[in-house]
Amino acid sequence: MKKKIVLATLFGATLLMASDVVNIYTSRHYDSDKIVYEMFTKETGIKVNVVQDKVDPLIKKLELEGKDTTADVFMTVGFGDLYKAKQEGLLQPISSKIVDENIPSNLMDKDKNWVGITYRARIVVYDPAKTKVEELSTYEDLATPKWKGKILTRSSTSSYNKHLIAFMIAKDGEEKASSWAKGLTENFARSPKGNDRDQAKAILAGDGEIAIMNSYYMGRMSASKDPIEQEVAKKLKIFFPNQNDGGTHINLSGAGITKYAKNIENAKKFIEFLTNVEAQEIFSKYNYEYPANPNAKTADVVKSWGEFKASTLDFDLISQSVQKAQSVADKAGWQ
Repeated sequence: MKKKIVLATLFGATLLMASDVVNIYTSRHYDSDKIVYEMFTKETGIKVNVVQDKVDPLIKKLELEGKDTTADVFMTVGFGDLYKAKQEGLLQPISSKIVDENIPSNLMDKDKNWVGITYRARIVVYDPAKTKVEELSTYEDLATPKWKGKILTRSSTSSYNKHLIAFMIAKDGEEKASSWAKGLTENFARSPKGNDRDQAKAILAGDGEIAIMNSYYMGRMSASKDPIEQEVAKKLKIFFPNQNDGGTHINLSGAGITKYAKNIENAKKFIEFLTNVEAQEIFSKYNYEYPANPNAKTADVVKSWGEFKASTLDFDLISQSVQKAQSVADKAGWQ
């Protein structure tokens, strides 16, 4: 009898523990997220446990753990990685009227295996003292001879550039995208190195004239304690490519409930919270991202860059080309 009571007590404690937590696997590593987690816990009483790592190890971890995983939610900064997680059967559909009301259908998976949370634009940054804005137009134009020795960007192995190449494949076809990648590579001011911030800094250093990078880095540099990064944010301007040709490519950050989540209701509440106006505005204010919820206000710094037309090209179509993207880059000599 005593044994049964002890087992019942332990079982009850396990259920209570499970009902008070949500376990997150995330490749995001931002202060904005920590603020949102704390807000969620304060409002719901549900503790957020976080495992943070690069996306590939997290996906591998989910695969190896299978039914034994403790992860309830998978979050990452690349829609191609969300697509991969879905294709490998690591996610399950989210059924939530709140999410449906908060996030436009074009910013979530067709089967609702993942939901867009924020996005960044893949922009061109330039120094108006060296480059006239009228010279800039499209991603395609960056592969023309007029930009010979002027373009800065990071390695093709970076997720951001792989997604950009995949975008070009989905948009223009593999043959044209291959020619574009070759022309772009021939226009590099130097061999790709460093992160996105380094490309912007290199413009001020005189190593090149324009840089391909993510928009949110300009916001982060404006708030940096590094005087060089502050100068970069003040002197350089943002240009949104392809405004008259389908719109600028965006990198979507999102979240999904894992297939073997043990705390499904908590996971759903957590994702619903990520999509509400308050959380969305925190992401924009502290990490300079664009909110996926159209009712949320963008941070003043982000707003100062001006409005732009984002591409509505199907995310699945782009994601299907991510694997091809590296091959296209390799053939073009894009390191």
